[in-house]
Amino acid sequence: MSSDPPVKFVPAVQNAVRILHLLTARGRPMGATQIAREAGLNVSSAFNILRTLTHEGLIGFDPAAKTYTPDLGLLDFAAPLLGADPTRLIRPMLGAIAQDHRTMVALWQITATDRIVLIDRFTPERIVQAVIARNARLPVFGGAVGRCYVAATGMDRDAARAGYDGVRWQSAPGFDAYWDDACTARRTGVAFDRGRLFRGLEIVASLASDAAGRPRLGLSSITIAGQHAPCDLDRIGDALRDAALQIETRVLRRAAPDAPTPPTETS
Repeated sequence: MSSDPPVKFVPAVQNAVRILHLLTARGRPMGATQIAREAGLNVSSAFNILRTLTHEGLIGFDPAAKTYTPDLGLLDFAAPLLGADPTRLIRPMLGAIAQDHRTMVALWQITATDRIVLIDRFTPERIVQAVIARNARLPVFGGAVGRCYVAATGMDRDAARAGYDGVRWQSAPGFDAYWDDACTARRTGVAFDRGRLFRGLEIVASLASDAAGRPRLGLSSITIAGQHAPCDLDRIGDALRDAALQIETRVLRRAAPDAPTPPTETS
C-alpha cells in the first residue's frame, strides 16, 4: 500500500484556471455573470478572481462593455514553450499516468516508413516490467498501436489485411479479430493486445494525430499478463486516450475530432 499523503488541491487556483480556460476557449469578450454561470461559480467568487487576474495582467477588462478577454500577460507563460521539443512538453503527463496506474508507459514515434520507434518510456518504481530498448523499432501495424493506426487512418479492410500480414505475431489473433478490434478503436480511441504481439504481455494503446490527420505519436501501456485486472486496463486506456487528445489539440494543433465512423469495407 502507498504511504503517500493524499493530494490537496487549492479551490481558488482551480477556479482561476477554469476561468482562463473558458476565456481562451470562447475567444470573445464575456461578462462576469456569464463567466460565473459557465464556470459553475457564484458571481461574487468569479468577480474576485476576475479582478485578481486583471490586476496581474493575465486578462483584460473593458469598462464600457464590462467584459473580460485574455490579455498579453498570458504570453509570459507560453513563451518558454514556443519552439520547444514537443515530446518534452508531454513527458510529465505520461509520467503521471505511469505512476497513477502502476504501469510502464511507452511513447512511440510513427515514421513515414510504416514503423514505430520507441523514443521514451516511463516506469514507476518497484514494479515488474518488460524491458524494451530505447529506439526499438516495430511494424506500425503490430500490437495495440497498430489497431489504433488502422482506425485513425480509416484504411479499408484490404489495406489493413496487407499490413497485418507483414507483422511477426508471437500468437496471431487472426485478421477478423484484428479488424474487429480496429473498428472498435475507431469508435473508442483505444485498442488492446492481450499476448498476441508478444506472449505474456498485455498492451493498451492510443495515438495522437497532427493537424492534417496523420498519426504521429503512439502511447501504450505494457504490462506482464495478470498484473492488472481488466477494469484497470480499461482505466489505463481511458487515461491514454485523454492524453492523446490533449497532445493532439495542445501540441500537434489538431482541431477537436468530429464524431468517429467505422473503417470502410471493400466490396
